[in-house]
Amino acid sequence: ILEGHRSRDDGDVRVLGHDPASASAGFRDRIGIVLQEAGIERELTVREALEHYGACYSRRRPVDEVLDVVGLDGLGDRRTHRLSGGQKRRVDLALGLVGDPDLLFLDEPTTGFDPSARRQAWEMVDGLRALGTTIVLTSHYMDEVQALADRVLVIAGGRAVAEGTPDELRGSMDAETVVRARFPIGAEGTVHDLLGALSGRAIVRDGLLEVRTEAPTADLHRLTGWALERGLSLDGLEVARPTLEDVYLDFVSGESTSGESGAEVGSDG
Repeated sequence: ILEGHRSRDDGDVRVLGHDPASASAGFRDRIGIVLQEAGIERELTVREALEHYGACYSRRRPVDEVLDVVGLDGLGDRRTHRLSGGQKRRVDLALGLVGDPDLLFLDEPTTGFDPSARRQAWEMVDGLRALGTTIVLTSHYMDEVQALADRVLVIAGGRAVAEGTPDELRGSMDAETVVRARFPIGAEGTVHDLLGALSGRAIVRDGLLEVRTEAPTADLHRLTGWALERGLSLDGLEVARPTLEDVYLDFVSGESTSGESGAEVGSDG
């Protein structure tokens, strides 16, 4: 809807001062789009692809500059079918940037990336923001959202359920600490006694005990004491403040699962 490719059912939409549903080519000239999945003519070189699609825009970034920004420097003359999966994803990003957009839509840009490539992509997005590009990024990776977002919109069951900066969204849980541990196998029969003794909200899900508490010292003492009395080991024991993923799970729990759930990130250039 924001990109102008789908009609809205109701409401009002403005992007860069335009209604995307009826905007002219001038609007499309100012936006860049990186889809979750894209296809590039396999016999084109990376440089040829950028030159070909860049010709659609009235203003274009130099191809060598774009290749450098997305980490494909030195690969401009390689045919796209000879690129790795991560390199092809970088070409997708390059195609979204070649028209020097004021607004860039990134849909799940790091899907399929290994941890190192994801970090490099985050640095690239930060660099784009520094260039003055406004970015709307859709992601299910909450660590990615927490690392990149200036503002976050959480959508669950087709409804916007929360909006704010990452710190604002975490603010409602700042008083809580999360204690997690792998619940010992064979101890399930005593779980109700343990959960009843803890002051925080405690659940066991898929063998993982999670306690959200405002009294972490007391609850951690009760938990470890319970395990020591029974000669049990609490594997994976950790104590941490809630992450944005914890907050996200709180927001989407209880919402309808009939629609898409995810987070849209706004990064203002």
